[in-house]
Amino acid sequence: MEKDPSFNVLGGPLAPCSTDPMTGFFRNGACDTCAQDQGSHTVCAVLTAEFLAYSKYVGNDLSTPRPEYGFPGLKPGDSWCLCAGRFMQAHAEGCAPQVNLAATHVRATEIVPVDVLRLYDKEV
Repeated sequence: MEKDPSFNVLGGPLAPCSTDPMTGFFRNGACDTCAQDQGSHTVCAVLTAEFLAYSKYVGNDLSTPRPEYGFPGLKPGDSWCLCAGRFMQAHAEGCAPQVNLAATHVRATEIVPVDVLRLYDKEV
C-alpha cells in the first residue's frame, strides 16, 4: 500500500495525531491514508466521554480494550484517527469531538467540509 501525500487540512505537512495510543490506518501515529483505506481514517479527534459513548451506541466500541488486536481501549482526552464518515455522523447527532486540524489529513475534506472541521478546532 502506498500512502497518499501527507498534507493536512490547513495546507501544511501532516502533524502526528497520537503514538500513545498508536493510531492511524498505517498505525504510524498519523492520519495518513491511501486508496485501500475504505473508512478514510483521516480526522485526528480528541476524544470525549460523550463521543466514546455515542460510538459504542452506534456499534463501534472504542473504549473496551481488545488485547488480541493490540488495542488498549480509548479514554477521554486520547487522540485518535477517526473515520471521516463517523465524524460527520457524530456532527449531525451533536456529539462530535474536538479536532486537531494540523493532524487531520486533507482527504478528510472529501467527506467532511473544512468549515465543519473548523467548528471543532481544538485550538479555538
